[in-house]
Amino acid sequence: MSAYFPSRTHDVEHSPHSPPDQPDKPDKPRRLGGGRGDRGPGTGFRIAGADISASISVFLIALPLSLGIALATGAPLQAGLVAAAVGGIVVGFFGGAPLQVSGPAAGLTVITADLIQRYGWRTTCAITVLAGLSQLALSALRVARSALAVSPAIVHGMLSGIGVTIAMAQLHIVLGGTPQSSAIDNVLALPGQLAGLQPAALSVSILTITVLLTWPRVPGGMGRLVRKVPAALASVIAATALAAVAGLSLPRVDLPSWSSHALPGLPEGPVLGLIAAVLTITLVGSVESLLSAVAIDRLAAARKEPAVRVPRADLDRELRGQGAANVVSGALGGLPVTGVAVRSTANVSAGAVSRHSAMLHGVWIAIAALLLVPVLDLIPLAALAALVMVVGIQMVNITHLRSVKRNREMLVYVATMAGVVLTGVLEGVAVGIAVAVALALYRLTRVRIGVEQRDGVHRVRVHGQLTFLAVPRLSRTLGKVPHGSEAVVELNGSFMDHAAYESLHDWQTTHEAHGGAVEFTGRTGGRIAEPALESHACCRPWTPWRNHHCGEHPVAASPERRTEHAQHQLASGLSSFQRNTAPLVREELARLAREGQRPSQLFLTCADSRLVTSMITASGPGDLFTVRNVGNLVPKPGEQGGDDSVAAAIEYAVDVLKVDSITVCGHSGCGAMHALMKGTPDDEDQGTPLRRWLRHGQPSLERMNSPHHSWARIAGRLPADAVEQLCLTNVVQQLEHLRAHDSVARRLADGTLQLHGMYFHVGEAQAYLLADGEKYGDRVDEVFDRVTSEPSALEQAHA
Repeated sequence: MSAYFPSRTHDVEHSPHSPPDQPDKPDKPRRLGGGRGDRGPGTGFRIAGADISASISVFLIALPLSLGIALATGAPLQAGLVAAAVGGIVVGFFGGAPLQVSGPAAGLTVITADLIQRYGWRTTCAITVLAGLSQLALSALRVARSALAVSPAIVHGMLSGIGVTIAMAQLHIVLGGTPQSSAIDNVLALPGQLAGLQPAALSVSILTITVLLTWPRVPGGMGRLVRKVPAALASVIAATALAAVAGLSLPRVDLPSWSSHALPGLPEGPVLGLIAAVLTITLVGSVESLLSAVAIDRLAAARKEPAVRVPRADLDRELRGQGAANVVSGALGGLPVTGVAVRSTANVSAGAVSRHSAMLHGVWIAIAALLLVPVLDLIPLAALAALVMVVGIQMVNITHLRSVKRNREMLVYVATMAGVVLTGVLEGVAVGIAVAVALALYRLTRVRIGVEQRDGVHRVRVHGQLTFLAVPRLSRTLGKVPHGSEAVVELNGSFMDHAAYESLHDWQTTHEAHGGAVEFTGRTGGRIAEPALESHACCRPWTPWRNHHCGEHPVAASPERRTEHAQHQLASGLSSFQRNTAPLVREELARLAREGQRPSQLFLTCADSRLVTSMITASGPGDLFTVRNVGNLVPKPGEQGGDDSVAAAIEYAVDVLKVDSITVCGHSGCGAMHALMKGTPDDEDQGTPLRRWLRHGQPSLERMNSPHHSWARIAGRLPADAVEQLCLTNVVQQLEHLRAHDSVARRLADGTLQLHGMYFHVGEAQAYLLADGEKYGDRVDEVFDRVTSEPSALEQAHA
């Protein structure tokens, strides 16, 4: 039985030869996608077939894009091929993100074009080398994760601004003209360009764009066949064929001899300008690479095929690899190198399992640059310009735009994008940071304070964050509450500094000294003792789910009072959900409503109110198909007096929802197991629904008492008592019952379904997973392993 559990926990294998009196040590998980540590002793150097096929797919995408980006920057076209080859080989070997593919990226196109125009190509190569050295220095300082602190709105705004600038520049080549030096000049020159259209360039460009956009949408079996060729390559081939067959007179790719390839020279220009250029390449390239690495981590963790665990990206090592690649690329006369999201996504989708795929793609680029020059010289420049223009437009990502809007950072996004388009990348990012800081300060200081009287109670409402800046207004408002009156202060913010706390505390003390009463309420309407009290550290973000009040225990009351309290709890909880949680999950629930549920596993557990499945498994809407009953029992199929509701749920989950796994979860202190241990002394109790249901747990009791079955062990120790032993044995027995169901047996035989056992110790808040049984003599011990608090590979991938 597998120890793997799909909800972000460790899977630990145990040696069948471990002694029974010692806890097992987890085997070191097999790492895939590493660098020099990929090869074990005596295993030799092996490349997976999946990496070879993925590298070819990425190569076919990277080849035309590298030429197009070189064309857009105004650099020698060979510089794009040099950067692609170096990015694949050097970053692939030294980098820390195994599945990320590096090379010339659209994100640096505008910056590089400006540097070439200002300083020339040879100095730009030297700047690339210096930027690589700066990245190496930053990696030595281990500051890679600091780059992720930049607001996503600024990053997306920067990329959108770069995309707009690229698209406007390449539009002139698409129309048969020449781009201007700035985005504003390109807009101003567009009317004149439209008046002098070049039909040949326009026809080639239209064909390129048409094939590029429609290629992935070809339906049916033909679509599956043609999609084996990347859309970028197909569009360039179609445009080249049109130009050749029609005999169109167009500017084409002109790759000069490698003997005349330009190499870097000593930097020439103002020192401050050169320093600014190096910092710009360093910062923009590093941020883009690191963000791409994190995104590829998530993409690789989400895929189901191939079922290979790839190590999470080491961002400092990735930054070191990017620095080394920029040093080599600049020294060889290549463009700046960054991690490229388009190629990396294609690499993951093609099934790559290690860094060998990125390295091989670089090798194919180098071979093509040396041997396919006559073929590459046939490509019209208008086709490459159309390809890059579409890439630039796609950099204005609608999904990112919705995310920014949902998080109320549209002003930062627009300011950054406008700054990049109008002034430049570095200046635009500076504008975005300034707007983000100003917006954060505004939100921090914006607070609404009001007071109203209702039914003799003075209610003071505070909306926003309480800082020292709001203390004067808060004091004036609190001063309007008459002495000796009953007051309720409703705090609807998530932050309160020391000055605001002292102001509230002093007013409370004074008001109560004059015979008044003060009550503080939070966002959910629940009572709190003080505005900010350290003893409330027991509260956690999940506590509103259960209308929790720290340190408060239910007291005896009349039935009418308890009913009123229960109704208040329900209404308060629903109100809190609609106010605080519903806006955050509404979009996801709407998607699930449209697409239907597609849970990954059936989770069968006890109805005990202390088991919060979403909290234990860190899952959300649509993740689990949950069945709860007294004792987490699975009646045998066809058993007399059985319960078809559980069988129906199993059949529906396995045959209709096609879940990948079924987990049976028991827990400590289970009341059903207590009842089984106690037995039924009076025959008159045998006919109750509860007793009839608990008969399905009788096989678990018999298994525990059988001499043919050893007692289950938990984390290398024996259970604390017989009840805990029965709880553990019951999980094992119910898994046996599951195997007897036809739908489950069929999927198990096909290898498309897994069964897992789990035990949750309520008092310890500790989860245990059922591992492979250990054989001693003619008996097998069932072992439940502790789930550690260290992040698993799956959890790291989703971090």
